[in-house]
Amino acid sequence: MEEKLEKLRNFISSFESVAVAFSGGVDSSTLLALTKEVNEEVIAVTAISPTTPRKDLRDAERIAREIGVKHEFIETNELEIDEFVRNPPDRCYYCKKNLLTALVNFARRRGIQAVFEGTNADELKGHRPGFRAVEEFGMVYSPWAMFGFAKKEIREIARQRGFSFADKPSMACLASRIPFGESITQERLRRVEKAEELIVEIVNVRELRVRDFGSMAVIEVGKSERRKLFSEVVMDSIVDGLKKLGYEYILFDMEGYRTGKLSGFKGHRRSEEG
Repeated sequence: MEEKLEKLRNFISSFESVAVAFSGGVDSSTLLALTKEVNEEVIAVTAISPTTPRKDLRDAERIAREIGVKHEFIETNELEIDEFVRNPPDRCYYCKKNLLTALVNFARRRGIQAVFEGTNADELKGHRPGFRAVEEFGMVYSPWAMFGFAKKEIREIARQRGFSFADKPSMACLASRIPFGESITQERLRRVEKAEELIVEIVNVRELRVRDFGSMAVIEVGKSERRKLFSEVVMDSIVDGLKKLGYEYILFDMEGYRTGKLSGFKGHRRSEEG
């Protein structure tokens, strides 16, 4: 890994200034920290959009302070894109293209030479429609993928540096809770966010997804956390809260959380769903 790190550092140092697409997840956070080690002219840029949980925005602010880097927000709105709202299997392409367009425009206004984003080498093994968008922008780079860094290696780099986010669970936008082919609306996104916030208030779980099937909510938590819901008091509280949000049926996925699970519905291929 040290040989790859040296090549990555040399690559980072070849740019006078860098903007990092910063979600607050382990990939973008570690990339931001490593970029700052090599190049002081770096800025973290986080998008505020209807698909971004507010908790993730708060985490991004906290982590940027921990790393000690300048942090700015830009606004994007995927709900203005008809293709995204229709929610096809390549939905992530339209989302990523919209985000990178905003980031590139930000960088050009500031005279920043390059934009980094955090796709890692593991993610290129699957169906990644979002990565198609990365390849369409000449000044956008995916350093982890370029130099072959796997997720576990990125976590190890963060762990070696003592960062709080080294073992942070995987993140995903709120749209990933809605099955392909079902329209994405502001109301559904906010309902999912409120449902997840409510469950975390009732029972402290690290990995959580509330999949939105219209009148039905399906709750997924990390495999090692499933037992936390095995209480009548907890289950009754969750059911009561989610019904107040408009769900008629509340189900618990006994298998637990698994990345890309919704991609199995309606015959769709696995994508970068969270």
